[in-house]
Amino acid sequence: MSRIQLVTPADTTGERQQLLGQIQQAFGATPNMFKAVANSTAALKSMWGSFGALGGGVIPAKLGEQIAVAIADRNNCEYCLAAHTALGRKAGASAEEMSAAQAGQSADAKTAAALRFAVAVVNNRAQIADADVAGLREAGYSDEEIVEILAHVALNLFTNYINVAFQVPVDFPSVKLRAK
Repeated sequence: MSRIQLVTPADTTGERQQLLGQIQQAFGATPNMFKAVANSTAALKSMWGSFGALGGGVIPAKLGEQIAVAIADRNNCEYCLAAHTALGRKAGASAEEMSAAQAGQSADAKTAAALRFAVAVVNNRAQIADADVAGLREAGYSDEEIVEILAHVALNLFTNYINVAFQVPVDFPSVKLRAK
């Protein structure tokens, strides 16, 4: 059970209701995470706006979802692991690719470099080395892509923390966290 109220479009009005309507339209349902965040219109605008902005960025959706599952597993966020595994499959990733990404790995060298970087940022609380950024450049990432990878990490930290701290009920097909 969620530690905070889950707000539905019927429970609210104005801008919050409009944002939840956009989310409903995008997903075909209103995921519980957004219902939890909807307790704050500012937080909902921030999260939904970030998803929209990064969705239109230079990082492909598949890579964004692979980053998301790697971060979710590090933070023991069952909600984000389930949601982003499903979204990753919709973005063209195989079940094997999503499972590998959950472990911070990929058979594709460029994707593997991005996942190593994302995991290093989380594990080291952003105290990364020059070599971490150099590894991304060596894999072929531009500065624009590197900044966007970090933006994906930051957004996923926000969503992980919402879901874990408030125990938001998972409303996507469950995916098992890796044993630590």
